[in-house]
Amino acid sequence: MPRRSIHTDIHCVTRWSRLDVDFEGVPIGHILERAKLRPGAGFVVVHAGQGYTTNLPLNVLDDDDVLLADMADGAPLTPDHGYPLRLVVPKRYFWKSAKWVRGLQFTAADRPGFWERYGYHNEADPWREERFSGD
Repeated sequence: MPRRSIHTDIHCVTRWSRLDVDFEGVPIGHILERAKLRPGAGFVVVHAGQGYTTNLPLNVLDDDDVLLADMADGAPLTPDHGYPLRLVVPKRYFWKSAKWVRGLQFTAADRPGFWERYGYHNEADPWREERFSGD
């Protein structure tokens, strides 16, 4: 599959950021092309290890800088950081960048993921400081 590298900053809901991170992996656009989604699909639920899920609208997932990454800063991901595969969504808080990705479920309706069910903001835009529902 084609590979791409991105150079980006990441932001955590707990108010830390890490600047200038390099990720490498398969561009999500390639996966979406191969998946041949049904016309009604508008959202994705990302299924990850230990039953974790997160959700995104397709227009956020299908951005040029979104990857299914297997490398960070020139080295393979470690288990603590998502080995073997991590979704990287730079324009959202990092809980949307699920570690240990197991599958992508495309849906017509939005389905809250793990943290969204516990009050985290559904959009998770760090530039709007969308940390919690009601922010």
